[in-house]
Amino acid sequence: MNFLVNLLVVLPARVASFFAWAGPWVMRLVVGYVFMLSGWTKLNNLPQMIQNFTEWGIPAPHILTPFVSGVECFGGAMLILGLFTRIPAAMLAFTMIVAIKSAKWGDVDSLETLLGFEEATYFAAFFWLAVVGPGAVSLDRVLLRVTGNDGAPK
Repeated sequence: MNFLVNLLVVLPARVASFFAWAGPWVMRLVVGYVFMLSGWTKLNNLPQMIQNFTEWGIPAPHILTPFVSGVECFGGAMLILGLFTRIPAAMLAFTMIVAIKSAKWGDVDSLETLLGFEEATYFAAFFWLAVVGPGAVSLDRVLLRVTGNDGAPK
């Protein structure tokens, strides 16, 4: 039994520890890029997006549409850089909850359907980044070092 635990749990954990920096970095790059482009597209097509927000029943669409589009665009850019990571990640996670509730909720007939939405996957990614943080390869980590806060939670 000890052999199996070492082979199937301990050894993979040791190997993975060499790449712990890569998980948050890859996640930030992928979702950051997707949302930066998505937000940019929405910002450049605000009249249509305002109409969509209106049809989805989102209140104050003339205010919230540019706000959410900006959160996606600039929040995505901040995630790519790993700058103030937890803040845009939390805001984007909340945005995914609102997107599911406003645009997709009528289609939910099971947990499988709900979890099958790409917004649910994005929510999980943003929630993970908000909790775990940006990782070692980030401007947040540089800021912590420069300000002498290396002992602060990362």
